[in-house]
Amino acid sequence: MSSGIATFGITLALPSVSFSSTHTSSIRAICMEDNTVVVATDHDLLRISDAGDVVRVSHALAVTALANHSAKPGTILATLKDGGLSRSVDGGLTWATVGSGLPAAQITALTMAALEPSMVYAALAGDGLWRSQDTGETWEFVMDRPYLDGVEHDVLSLVSVGNPSGMGGIWLYAGTQVGLTRVPDCFCRWQDVTAGDAMDALAAGETPPSTAPLPIGELVAALALAPEAPERIYAGLTSGLWVSTDGGVDWALASTGAIGALAVNSSDPMNLAAARGGGLSISWDGGATWTLSTHIKDI
Repeated sequence: MSSGIATFGITLALPSVSFSSTHTSSIRAICMEDNTVVVATDHDLLRISDAGDVVRVSHALAVTALANHSAKPGTILATLKDGGLSRSVDGGLTWATVGSGLPAAQITALTMAALEPSMVYAALAGDGLWRSQDTGETWEFVMDRPYLDGVEHDVLSLVSVGNPSGMGGIWLYAGTQVGLTRVPDCFCRWQDVTAGDAMDALAAGETPPSTAPLPIGELVAALALAPEAPERIYAGLTSGLWVSTDGGVDWALASTGAIGALAVNSSDPMNLAAARGGGLSISWDGGATWTLSTHIKDI
């Protein structure tokens, strides 16, 4: 076991956008901030307004994940390729280093708590979950990595789900190399995602209700939701975009095509932005159809 070493924005009428001159196939992270989409690629950090204006933001290190929350407008947290954390309080225009107490390890996933946006969770490679209660300034270790199929796995995607866990808190859902798991924010143990009445059925000697989980053994690269709609969770997999409308118990394939980074509009949980199809794609119908951005050629 370890030692203790991706809600977003408002409704967007985004014009077509292409990152052909900035290594389109390598979009690492996306978030929506006010009328702006913030996109991190291997080489750039970009702000794209709803008017189509694109600004390349100066950032010394490559960004691998972004997290923000509609209840803290202007605040964005970014994980860095070589480890460490940056924070912006002006929508991504300027950045400062934060993360006192975090070990010098790569952060593999990041999320802000659904009901307490000053609380942030980070997953560290080879380690486990860490928590900040002051928007990333200071950190404490809270949980080992999930133990699945007899092996500990790094958390590769993370989202806070504002549904009661039954233990006085809410859930953190985590995507791994082999599938989805979750832990209540009391951090007692990692658990499978089950229907609310599954334990009651077992206790009564009955067969638990059948479920339609995510594909077994497939990497869950991205998890996202709008905090105000916790029952509707999106998952980005190699097989495509999957959606659950019952808090992660049952899943359906919304559209095929591998999904990398993923963001959901907090004002409209059907409005998504994703790294898909070699660039930035936008959906207004919960991922059933997508528009691949192609208008801006040179940025």
